[in-house]
Amino acid sequence: MPELPEVETVVRGLRPTLEGQRLARIELRRSDLRFPFPERFANRLKNRTVTSVARRGKYILIRLDDGTTWLAHLGMSGRFTVMPEATARAGQAGRNSVWALAEKHDHVLVETDDGGRIVYNDTRRFGFMDLIAPGGEAGNRHLRALGPEPLSNDFSPVSLAIALRGRRAPIKAMLLDQRVVAGIGNIYACEALWRAGISPRRSAYTIVGARAVRLVYAVKDVLSEAIEAGGSSLRDYVQTDGELGYFQHHWEVYDRAGKPCTKCVAEGEGGCSIARIVQSGRSTFYCSRQQR
Repeated sequence: MPELPEVETVVRGLRPTLEGQRLARIELRRSDLRFPFPERFANRLKNRTVTSVARRGKYILIRLDDGTTWLAHLGMSGRFTVMPEATARAGQAGRNSVWALAEKHDHVLVETDDGGRIVYNDTRRFGFMDLIAPGGEAGNRHLRALGPEPLSNDFSPVSLAIALRGRRAPIKAMLLDQRVVAGIGNIYACEALWRAGISPRRSAYTIVGARAVRLVYAVKDVLSEAIEAGGSSLRDYVQTDGELGYFQHHWEVYDRAGKPCTKCVAEGEGGCSIARIVQSGRSTFYCSRQQR
């Protein structure tokens, strides 16, 4: 599932095409994704102007001039693609449709008043979309329980320690809990814990003081670097221009079971390798020598 860096990369890719533009045409090529589309979804978007494209956790928020928010979640395989100008022109020459060149799993097709074209493709259809009424974002069922944004000042060593107080679950599980911190998934939880030198098995309530400081800054650093690299391309994820993300080339532990830990190698420690365990049904990768 795309995590915060991938979703942030998508948001940044959508902004130049959508912000300030009127949604001239919307075409749905099926009635549902993971959930049915809201009633009159396309009609409620048509002729509205996009005021901003934002992100909250793993959700994309496309805000409109009437106060409505178009919410999108990419699920496992969803992706937005901004069509190149040449392709868009070819589509204009085709049949009377928003897209003449739509593919099998292109489910939502968008055209702006200046000719910009965006397609939402979702092979597995685990993504979904919703419309939030004006003033309803804070109370929306998908957003209201989300924890702080990890790249904001609201996510700090103090706030993390408070959120974990009394929690005996492993810290890895708590990082994946969107009520504790929004947007972190399996890849970046593994990478941040390795950077912070904290075992994924450690009880969450023990993350206080220096450990909380190390973990918060590790989370912020790994997410920032991943965004700069365009996210991690794993299975279906690509950027809005079709390019892959490149942060997977910088993974230190994720999906590296049996390979040497680079910290141990740098310290001259031999015989060390990344281990894989299963926690709450998810693979966890870590170095037992470096992470305590």
